[in-house]
Amino acid sequence: MTPSQTAPTEPPAGQALRLEEQLCFAVHAASRAYDGIYRALLKKSGLTYPQYLVMLVLWQHGPLSVKELGSYLRLDSGTLSPLVRRLESAGLVRRVRSAQDERSVIVHLTESGRAMRTTIDDVPRAIGKATGLTMPAAMALLADLNTLTASLEAAAS
Repeated sequence: MTPSQTAPTEPPAGQALRLEEQLCFAVHAASRAYDGIYRALLKKSGLTYPQYLVMLVLWQHGPLSVKELGSYLRLDSGTLSPLVRRLESAGLVRRVRSAQDERSVIVHLTESGRAMRTTIDDVPRAIGKATGLTMPAAMALLADLNTLTASLEAAAS
């Protein structure tokens, strides 16, 4: 059994409520550190990290409904809609009502949105370097985090 597969154990008495013993805080701190790196790397593009994520999904999957986009990003429409509006104002996406279902809005990349992909294609490489992880270590961590997310989502429902 590898260290990432070992069963959780109880921390020693008195340590259960120590900040440095909280996995949730370690994940939170890593997320904030990621935000800082992304902020610096995305500054020249004018994108925020959440907007970058929207663009990643659209580059990968093409036009999607707001609902589908939210599903990929694990965001509700109340959080996602302002992001998409700002991307539309920047000329990177356009929103179109679905011909099949007027209640549904489809998000399309504009030519500028498609072109942006080539201007920030160095971001993943720079992020990888900033982590200090080898590719195998990064892939193992990604797998562990995906397992953690799935377990937490299952426990919450």
